[in-house]
Amino acid sequence: MTNHTWSEIKAKKFPPVQIQQIDDAVEQELLEMDLRSLREAAGLTQEELAQRVAITQSQLSKLERREDFRLSTLRRYVTALGGQLEIVAVVDGKRIRLSQSV
Repeated sequence: MTNHTWSEIKAKKFPPVQIQQIDDAVEQELLEMDLRSLREAAGLTQEELAQRVAITQSQLSKLERREDFRLSTLRRYVTALGGQLEIVAVVDGKRIRLSQSV
């Protein structure tokens, strides 16, 4: 039995244009995740993440439903997931990564 990588299988099944369209759709979906979906994708419960962020499960639940966040709070949340927060501005179609002042 021969093992094939996902890239090999994908290249045989889809033309390059369609692969790019699929990749773009996946990236857009990931970009539109809310905090709850991000936590669930990381495989964590509210209780588990709340312990990591050092808040109660109730506070984490409220945080996930908010529409407006302080950057420091959002950074703590993402860091507790094992990630790193990056802020990107899009100006005239150009993506500009904003750096934080130290």
